[in-house]
Amino acid sequence: MSWESTAMTRLSVVNSRGTTAVLEPHLTVRQAAVYLGGERFVRRLIAERRITYVKSGGRVLIAESVIVEYLKSRTVPALRPALRRRAA
Repeated sequence: MSWESTAMTRLSVVNSRGTTAVLEPHLTVRQAAVYLGGERFVRRLIAERRITYVKSGGRVLIAESVIVEYLKSRTVPALRPALRRRAA
């Protein structure tokens, strides 16, 4: 298996069969807490299995796409467009 960096945070993996997969970056609980509001909240989401995660050894990692999907699912749309103010 060979690793090639395709972007600053993305990795491309080529296995012995020649197939390529793009691995997305994962965040620690502390890093995910920056986006979700606190470590305790992130750990509760994990304990309640409300978000998917990877457990590697003693570390818990959360894919960036999981954070984005969670935030999208909790986004409440505006009822009406914002009013524009006229320049003075």
